[in-house]
Amino acid sequence: MQEPKITDEIVAAHGLKPDEYQRILDLLGREPTFTELGIFSAMWNEHCSYKSSKKWLRTLPTEGPQVIQGPGENAGVVDIGDGQAVVFKMESHNHPSYIEPYQGAATGVGGILRDVFTMGARPIAAMDALSFGEPDHPRTPRLVHGVVEGIGGYGNCFGVPNVGGETRFHAAYNGNCLVNAFAAGLADTDKIFYSAASGVGMPVVYLGAKTGRDGVGGATMASAEFDETIEEKRPTVQVGDPFTEKRLLEACLELMETGAVISIQDMGAAGLTCSAVEMGDKGDLGIRLDLDRVPVREEGMTAYEMMLSESQERMLMVLNPEKEDVARQIFEKWDLDFAVVGETIAEDRFLVFHGNELKADLPLKALSGEAPEYDRPWVEPPAPAPLGEVPEVDPVDALRILLGSPNYAWKGWIWEQYDTSVMADTLRGPGLGAGLVRVHGTDKVLAFTADCTPRYVAANPVEGGRQAVAEAFRNLVAAGARPLATTDNLNFGNPEKPEIMGQFVGAIKGIGEACRALDMPIVSGNVSLYNETDGEPILPTPTIGAVGLVAHIDEVIGALPEDGQIALLVGETAGHLGQSALLAEVFNREEGDAPPVDLEAERRNGEFVLENRELVAAATDLSDGGLALAAFEMAEAAGIGVTIDADGSTAFLFGEDQGRYLLAAGFDQAEALMVRAAEAGVPIRAVGRFGGDTVRLGEAEAPLAELSDIYRNTFARLFGDP
Repeated sequence: MQEPKITDEIVAAHGLKPDEYQRILDLLGREPTFTELGIFSAMWNEHCSYKSSKKWLRTLPTEGPQVIQGPGENAGVVDIGDGQAVVFKMESHNHPSYIEPYQGAATGVGGILRDVFTMGARPIAAMDALSFGEPDHPRTPRLVHGVVEGIGGYGNCFGVPNVGGETRFHAAYNGNCLVNAFAAGLADTDKIFYSAASGVGMPVVYLGAKTGRDGVGGATMASAEFDETIEEKRPTVQVGDPFTEKRLLEACLELMETGAVISIQDMGAAGLTCSAVEMGDKGDLGIRLDLDRVPVREEGMTAYEMMLSESQERMLMVLNPEKEDVARQIFEKWDLDFAVVGETIAEDRFLVFHGNELKADLPLKALSGEAPEYDRPWVEPPAPAPLGEVPEVDPVDALRILLGSPNYAWKGWIWEQYDTSVMADTLRGPGLGAGLVRVHGTDKVLAFTADCTPRYVAANPVEGGRQAVAEAFRNLVAAGARPLATTDNLNFGNPEKPEIMGQFVGAIKGIGEACRALDMPIVSGNVSLYNETDGEPILPTPTIGAVGLVAHIDEVIGALPEDGQIALLVGETAGHLGQSALLAEVFNREEGDAPPVDLEAERRNGEFVLENRELVAAATDLSDGGLALAAFEMAEAAGIGVTIDADGSTAFLFGEDQGRYLLAAGFDQAEALMVRAAEAGVPIRAVGRFGGDTVRLGEAEAPLAELSDIYRNTFARLFGDP
């Protein structure tokens, strides 16, 4: 088949700027073939090359005594003792999910699971962080239903518990929803598998499902803004099959036990192209591929289509040739394709043959190491509008409004569509702070959380970046877990706009400061840029996924208070209402600065909670909605009322000062906590009591049943039956 002639229009359609194309011409000393152009576009797009973000990502802390593998592999690896490691990562599938919600979200789950089990880990937990437009926007209900069904449809069939996450609604996401998927798995520290190829003349093996035309150009599509041509991008969305992925998991883990695997790489963004190039680049080797050997499910596929297809449930492996027969038998047993499609070569070349023709002959290192890297111009974001006067409100009326917002209503409508307990090790599922999963066969427990407050980041990127990490830290601590490490999913608009790049730079600075101060290095992650439609960007949304460890199951801190227990507030309360949930939901105002984050106080207060966990019956961190919302959620989950009588002011009840926890403790334990807090220099005060059947905030009160009805049923009233 005759390949198209390269024109300026074709170059632009591949997301390459004129100077980038000139760089290709200079590297090759000739015009690329159409297939070669596709390969360059896949490897040099934003999604795969991180060309706008590399400079700033290098400033993040990525090391620590607990870190076995930091960024640069399929997933991060962290030591949890006893020869075991937790393997985890978070990635975005934003653009595909907006175009085709079910398959976009489903394949986002599938891709992140493969990143984890490619490292030799069995997945044990999943989470998702979702951002949608306004509930009454005509597209939002379809997106919510499709995304949630896609996440549940894939994860439930695969068999991994969904244990947490977050969901928000804001007009800034009307034209560009966010779907950030997290997965974690368990592996032995001496059985971690990496992607760097080694050895010359080693067979390169294709594993899993057949290659089709779905997802061709998906990575390039994900590296551009949306406009009126959005519907034309539907074929770039992948189609997933969770049952095939489950077989692929079992086959890969079985194969890894045989010693046959030299290196292995998930075929994710840019499919066969990216996986082959990354394996060769990391191993300082070239790769030769024969596409005639690639299993396909459609007739007449071109080399271009095969190299850029993002068909799901596929892996690429460099195999010990002595074990080829053993490996083939395992994959045939699991009814999966197994095909030797190439070999490693000593030369720095990426050679692609199809139909006995050489379709690509490229310097492999240039595809990865020579990708453009930009120091984009950026400007400091403008100072937020100063906070005007916030009138006193009836606190129960304000609480009613928060509970009736989809941002703060109970999200059971979502997670009840997910399997949260498959594998029988889930100790705490969604809705009660950090998710908790027992390390099977041990007394250890892993805690998982995903956090970000985009309105803080929009107002003050540095402070908002710090806060995202600090809130993740507090969520883990409130469950009794010592934070270990983080993964990030940095969702921003067009980096070619200096104001957007300024948000990114500021958020990275804040994230880095907090990760260092709280000993939570970044070990993996993803950058998703160009989240804009018709020039309208999303709120900057740097989601932080964090993992913590509870050394013994008896050290888990409960989430449910009991009748008669004292409510204790840890941390300073100044009544910060800037960018607060109260301001946004009750007054429809987004004003003021983000709350300041005192990282030293965060660490000190967190250590106090962990060191005195035996005195704490239940705990939660304070974030959106402040003390009032935290106290209600904590009490309502236990089916009891609560009285907060320390201070009935709007600022005290709804302020969003950071570094704070709400604890429930018996009378004697509360006294002991207050004594120990005074000794440790940690602010603490009794603010009320749990129990009864009413919610009382200062002088205002309402029946728990009435507020619970609003809280529990808002989502279903907005979006109908799941």
